Amino acid sequence: MATLFTPVQVGSQTLENRIVIAPMCQYSAEDGRMTDWHTIHYGQLALSGAALLTIEATAVVPEGRISYGDVGLWDDATEEAMARTLKAVRAVSDMPIAIQLAHAGRKASTSKPWDGGDQIAPDAENGWQTEAPSDVPYLDSEVAPVALDDAGLARLRDAFAEAARRSVRLGIDAIQIHAAHGYLLHEFLSPLSNRRTDSYGGSLENRMRFPLEVFEAMKAAVPEGYPVTVRVSGTDWVDGGWDIDQTIAFAKELEARGCAGIHISSGGLHPDQDIPVGPGYQVPLARAVKQAVSMPVVAVGLISDPEHAEAIVATGDADMIAIARGVLYDPRWPWHAAAHLGAQVRVAPQYLRCQPRRFRDLLHR
Repeated sequence: MATLFTPVQVGSQTLENRIVIAPMCQYSAEDGRMTDWHTIHYGQLALSGAALLTIEATAVVPEGRISYGDVGLWDDATEEAMARTLKAVRAVSDMPIAIQLAHAGRKASTSKPWDGGDQIAPDAENGWQTEAPSDVPYLDSEVAPVALDDAGLARLRDAFAEAARRSVRLGIDAIQIHAAHGYLLHEFLSPLSNRRTDSYGGSLENRMRFPLEVFEAMKAAVPEGYPVTVRVSGTDWVDGGWDIDQTIAFAKELEARGCAGIHISSGGLHPDQDIPVGPGYQVPLARAVKQAVSMPVVAVGLISDPEHAEAIVATGDADMIAIARGVLYDPRWPWHAAAHLGAQVRVAPQYLRCQPRRFRDLLHR
């Protein structure tokens, strides 16, 4: 039996295999509300044979969106729109669904990627004033964010907790907190973006303080045993920035507070990042965290070959692998990986007759 297709436990949730679909922004919402695009997009991914589907970065306040096309979960209207999409997806699939709750910090207020992805000025259409730990912009050419004061921090802690409560009410199976890719919580962690001189800046302990407070507020807002996980950047790939040793320290603090799993990505915080991109380039980061904690660890990043994915989980570098752009290109990647590794995936009965003769035991209900 291929390890990739054996069950794994994440908090109270048992996953059928070790393949998870990572959150991927679609930039197709209207005022934070999911649309028909999301119903079709998540519907097809829910039939992929993966073990878990993660809803894209979902802003906890309007100003926390990366772009004006981002999904949100901050009021009844955004909750009702998401409920419609979830109802349609669940009518055809019982795949567990997680949600990534996020705030984009200084990287908010941008155009859509296919329109350039540049920052939109606060006084321009579809733009707003960004907020961050410090008034340091991502690019020198951008409008600087407003540094959050104590009232702002309290407002955002409450917003993350309220979005968590809405997620539970929607029947979502797990929550992932976005603390990676240069967005707000990552901005607090990294000394390159956090220049505060109060109790939320300076030392590693201080820089971790607000992300940990957000985690604790969200844990307190969900039922006992409900899986709350975190996605982090294992390194900024910039000298003097956030690095793997600090990531390990953060992971240990999260685990001590009941974190159900950690997803290791990297980068996104600074324009000078120098990323050695290649197949599995982030796996060493996941391996380092895996050696330091007992909670499940997810590896991600150009993992496209089934044998590579199997090697990652079989050797213990990580407990699961995540696929993102690869599953957009090939929405049946888990089927093909199972066929290659001699394993099985559970599929909708409507698709059983497509099973190739040479893989007679691949698909099952």
